[in-house]
Amino acid sequence: MAELFDAIRRLVTEEKYVVGEHAVERLDERGIMEWQAVAGLVDGELLFERLDAEPNPAVEVRETLPDGTEFMAVWSHLRVSGVAKLVTVHFFDRE
Repeated sequence: MAELFDAIRRLVTEEKYVVGEHAVERLDERGIMEWQAVAGLVDGELLFERLDAEPNPAVEVRETLPDGTEFMAVWSHLRVSGVAKLVTVHFFDRE
């Protein structure tokens, strides 16, 4: 269990990741910096692994900003290219 999560964290640690256009927009909209989402993955809490997600398997991770605010980040594994992708971010207590 959590093999996908471990694989995504390894790829991100090795700087083998991309940030999708949607994620860039959500990061900006929510005032989260890319490095915060990347750094937060290391100690993040796995919420769900979606092995059957299309077009790529994905994980939902509870991450924490330096001020203690929690947010969810969705990361996927792009198997063909061998990289992780930040798909989106959102706060738990906000629409």
